[in-house]
Amino acid sequence: MKNKKVLLFLAKGFEEYEASVFTDIMGWSRNYGNEPVDLITTGFRSEIKGAWNFNVRPELEFENVNVNDYDALAMAGGFENAGFYEDAYDERLLNLIREFYEEGKIIAAICVSALPVAKSGALKGRKATTYDLSDGVRRKQLADFGAIVQDKDIVIDKNIITSIGPSTAVDVAFMLLEMLTDKENVSVVKKYMRFIG
Repeated sequence: MKNKKVLLFLAKGFEEYEASVFTDIMGWSRNYGNEPVDLITTGFRSEIKGAWNFNVRPELEFENVNVNDYDALAMAGGFENAGFYEDAYDERLLNLIREFYEEGKIIAAICVSALPVAKSGALKGRKATTYDLSDGVRRKQLADFGAIVQDKDIVIDKNIITSIGPSTAVDVAFMLLEMLTDKENVSVVKKYMRFIG
């Protein structure tokens, strides 16, 4: 059986912790889970600087991404003053999101990475959430893009997961893993990662 595959898109100025949960939890599933899940990183640049100056070289050039190779798209949020929206609102990413959406594939978006999902049109008339502080400016933007904003930490509407920030990151990654595999596999991974006894 072919391994499930997640594409992790990293925008300039991405929030490092939010990205790391996807790489970590899918990695633990690959090593210890009942069902391995592969994760491939991509982005527009040969080296991507995160919000806290952690530099990452993505494994796959964006031009070589084929949506048919993946079961899910994962994205971390990021910071405007670190250039996040330069990449997050780039039409190339919005088109990629649309392709995943049209194929009915899973999209997991932590914090403000819900905004490019919404800008792409994938959240029009769908329930979603995003970062709620800073006078709710990001939630207003989410609503302006046509999403039905929920005052919840994590929202799952069919195949799209959105959340409010770093505190939800681990849960979002485990939810994605469960949607790709099953509850039993998540329990095995949580045991080996010492989330449960």
